[in-house]
Amino acid sequence: MPGVELDEQGCREAQICAALIDPIPTLMQSSPQLRALQTADIIASRYALPVEIAPDLDELDAGDWTGRSFAELESAPAWRQWNEKRGSSAPPNGESMTAVQRRIVAHIEHLCRSRTGECIVLVSHAEPIRAAVMHYAKIALDDFLSVEVAPASISTLISDSAGVNLSQANQKVPA
Repeated sequence: MPGVELDEQGCREAQICAALIDPIPTLMQSSPQLRALQTADIIASRYALPVEIAPDLDELDAGDWTGRSFAELESAPAWRQWNEKRGSSAPPNGESMTAVQRRIVAHIEHLCRSRTGECIVLVSHAEPIRAAVMHYAKIALDDFLSVEVAPASISTLISDSAGVNLSQANQKVPA
């Protein structure tokens, strides 16, 4: 949901993430959502980098489900379908995981072509990160529960002449 801020623990975790980044980043991009921007600002300040807002890093659009609790959605058939078949369903009036995966992978691939050899930090949300990790790990979207994306975790992609490869997924920071 828009307007959700980082709490004190989230700020501490972002500082820990910043200290783990190596080599020194040359580009910092963030989802336009407030909590992502706050995280990116904390990391970017360590490296004196500006934060670029990248709409392709935005959270999945949950459509009619935005702001509703999991308990409220539990009895909805569309919710069950969404959780069983992420690769072929979407929230009502929302965005499919396939669309999320297409947009985030296209963004990553563009950066890898245009910023060769650079360390780039992208701050996003669980679903887009999960979609990217699944793409590069060659995991079907319907198996989304097999890929954990913890808050303030780091997933690393390496780009070289062979393409983009997943180096690590969901490195959790000590809280």
